[in-house]
Amino acid sequence: MRILMLGNSFTFTNHMPQMLADLTGADVVHHTRGGARLSEQLNPSTKLGGQTQAALQKERWDYVVLQEMSHGPITAPKSFFSSVERLCGQIRANGAVPILFATWAYQKDGAKLMAKCWDYDEMAQKLSEAYHRAARENNALIADVGQQFYELSNTQALYAADGVHPSELGSHIAAETIVAVIQKDQEGTR
Repeated sequence: MRILMLGNSFTFTNHMPQMLADLTGADVVHHTRGGARLSEQLNPSTKLGGQTQAALQKERWDYVVLQEMSHGPITAPKSFFSSVERLCGQIRANGAVPILFATWAYQKDGAKLMAKCWDYDEMAQKLSEAYHRAARENNALIADVGQQFYELSNTQALYAADGVHPSELGSHIAAETIVAVIQKDQEGTR
């Protein structure tokens, strides 16, 4: 199995692609850059976009995981929905299955959340709604890591010290959530 991950630091922190490879036995490749948005993956004139466009045209993948910049689905929804639609089209043309890696709200009462003047519950709900809508509209699978964080953050240390990125446990939960989606999909296609 081959998996391509498109995203940013939420994807590559704590070597999460390697965690995914270890859990699945798959060849996992990631095209990531800190702060990257999905729209960049579509732009062949950027280094990241050039890599991604070549990979989708010239290589075979089983699954392609899409992760938008942390608050992108809320602050730039038009770009988010358009990018997901275009990437899902390219992924299907490649013969692969798209998976949306739905991310989490910033840590409750954390400095970054407070600096943005956002409510934790509201950020979590808006991110969830955006990712679920994008998955529905594009018939994509969804790894709802954000929901896992929402349910577990009161009892587990899921955030790094910055209150934004995942802790090692948070990255492991993300990898496990993606694996569960892949396993369910493979059971359904047998």
